[in-house]
Amino acid sequence: MLITGPTGCGKSTTLAALVAEINRTSKKHIVTIEDPIEFIHDNDQSIIEQREVGTHTSSFDRALRASLREDPDVILVGEMRDLETISLAITAAETGHLVFSTLHTSGAAKAIDRIIDVFPPNQQEQIRTQLSETLEAVLWQNLIKTENELANGKQRVAALEILLSNHAVKNLIRKGHTHQIDSVIETGRKEGMQTMKQALELLRTDHLISEKNFTKYLPRDSYRMEE
Repeated sequence: MLITGPTGCGKSTTLAALVAEINRTSKKHIVTIEDPIEFIHDNDQSIIEQREVGTHTSSFDRALRASLREDPDVILVGEMRDLETISLAITAAETGHLVFSTLHTSGAAKAIDRIIDVFPPNQQEQIRTQLSETLEAVLWQNLIKTENELANGKQRVAALEILLSNHAVKNLIRKGHTHQIDSVIETGRKEGMQTMKQALELLRTDHLISEKNFTKYLPRDSYRMEE
């Protein structure tokens, strides 16, 4: 599962919330690899080991490789920065581990393209196949100032584009037709998916964001689709 979005959009907070929910409800072995550790988790139902790059390990990929030998149920990789880390994360997902990580892209479907493009052309078909089989969900996140006057403009609300991997998404990834995934998201509301435009429209309808911020965060692709 991937959380994507710009710097400062709350990706680490979302990851921490996911880990906290698993810790509260399930007996799991969780390993987090972060740079730096931003949220401290105390064991509840789960056993959690937190490792910081630069303190407990020299790199994400070395820590990820070491964690696979410890048979965790859940692995959090703070950021997938290079080919080796991405490759190991995919391998971990293939072998039955639930893997959380983050990327910096402006769109759920673009996160898939970013991963594939890291690999040389002769490996990309294999990576598409692996991703089609292992990817569960992608969240594209933006944090937007609310219109709550009592908050003096300091309170922010999350706008989430949600991609869930169904049969259609798996086929599009496998065939290299990721440009069609946005259409699947748009028509997948009954399955729990939503585009960034749909998320923004809900926030505007609830008077949580201004028209100015609605326009500011509306993806440019949305304008082209309306023309």
